[in-house]
Amino acid sequence: MKHFKLAILAVSCLVIVAIAAQAQEKKMDAKKADATKMEMPKPAPELKSLDYFVGNWTSEGEMKPGPWGAGGKMTGDSHCSWMPGNYFVVCNETDSGAMGQMHGLGVLGYDTATKMYTYNGFNSMGENEHAAGTRDGKTWTYTNESMMGGKMMKGRYTMTENSPTSYDFKLETSEDGKTWGSMMEGKVTKKAAPEKKM
Repeated sequence: MKHFKLAILAVSCLVIVAIAAQAQEKKMDAKKADATKMEMPKPAPELKSLDYFVGNWTSEGEMKPGPWGAGGKMTGDSHCSWMPGNYFVVCNETDSGAMGQMHGLGVLGYDTATKMYTYNGFNSMGENEHAAGTRDGKTWTYTNESMMGGKMMKGRYTMTENSPTSYDFKLETSEDGKTWGSMMEGKVTKKAAPEKKM
């Protein structure tokens, strides 16, 4: 009987040791899985500069006459905010001018591979624009190519920060990338944030 009790005790000890070893093994496996789990990428530091464009803005400008039309005064409103994740600033825009009212969606970002700022725009005229940009101090310059008046034209859009709440813009076009002509110029002003009611 004594030997039987010792055998049971020995078996119990072995079971406890086996369970503890399995628990330890599971913990190690969980740690390995955590170590190999991919981390979410973090936004590039250059994206922080796009904070400048976040907010509500109004624009006033003048379209120059050309193959795109007779030109004339233009006004606009836009609301820009960070998309969740802080990789892109999304702007919803409404513009009015000689061609009537136009609605647009613009997305600003940064491409770490090319080290260029990016712009992708879509509007109610069926246009889909892509541009690559650089920032030099308070000057942002975006360039692209698109069909205009039946010709492939180069475009250059320059924004110059005057203050935290206003910037000037200029849109130029060129056939050869050497001689540039002004297509549109104007100013954009940030609207004051509404006062909070007590």
